Amino acid sequence: MSEQKLAAEVRTEFGKGFARRARMAGQIPAVIYGHGAEPIHITLPSKATTLAVRKANALLSLDIDGDVHLALVKDIQRDPIKQIIEHIDLLTVIKGEKVTVDVPVHVTGELAPGNVYNQELTVISLEAEATHLPTAVEVDIEGRTAGEHIHASDLVLPKGSVLLADADALVVHISEATESAEGEEAEAGEAAAASAE
Repeated sequence: MSEQKLAAEVRTEFGKGFARRARMAGQIPAVIYGHGAEPIHITLPSKATTLAVRKANALLSLDIDGDVHLALVKDIQRDPIKQIIEHIDLLTVIKGEKVTVDVPVHVTGELAPGNVYNQELTVISLEAEATHLPTAVEVDIEGRTAGEHIHASDLVLPKGSVLLADADALVVHISEATESAEGEEAEAGEAAAASAE
């Protein structure tokens, strides 16, 4: 995953009043910390930052007065109603450094007919190189049948990643579709067909 380049400005003001003014001016307050250095309080351009952090574990290359800082998004605070970003916590990283990240688990493929799956884990903890963070781990369920289980140890991890989650953790299990589940699927199909008419 390549880093997203953003221009940042150092800020010397704090508090809710400043944060509100910054957001009205199209800026997002943020803080960079890590490696024992003093935290750096900055503002980031709202639109570009919102686009850059849509993916999990976004890596940002921040230009702060000519100095470039590599930083990993650790926490995003959003307005609970408007869902706009209110503040971002960033962790300084160094090329080649290994970091711990939670990566989304995506299920791909089609089960054998008459089966359904239940996804027990939607994210998995990995250790990966800060500048080559995976955006997702895929679980292929193509042709699988009832009674099969996929554990964390069965996952095909992106190159350079190490599993930190419990190897026995259940990620996906497959079972027979019950009549009610099949009925719901049929009803959903009928409803979709009716709405398309």
